[in-house]
Amino acid sequence: MSRAVFYIITMAVVTYLIRMLPFTLVRKKIKSRFFRSLMYYIPYAVLSAMTIPAIFRSTGSLATALAGTAAALVTGWLDLPLIAVALAAAGAAFATGLIL
Repeated sequence: MSRAVFYIITMAVVTYLIRMLPFTLVRKKIKSRFFRSLMYYIPYAVLSAMTIPAIFRSTGSLATALAGTAAALVTGWLDLPLIAVALAAAGAAFATGLIL
């Protein structure tokens, strides 16, 4: 068995266990407001933890990354569609790169 196949099988088993264990261990409805709130926000926290470092390493320049992030935050705050946010962020990063 090649190393890649072993890694894929291992990750499949780990992913399955992570998803299966809560269903088998917790059979009652969770009544704790704190724990339900914690479980609600975990996906957002994980997504942020994975995305933020990638944003600042993607362009190779801190200035362009900050410009793109600022543009994304402003357009997102204004409730513009996701495509507008993405285009504004990419455009701001590109324009900053041209200026520098």
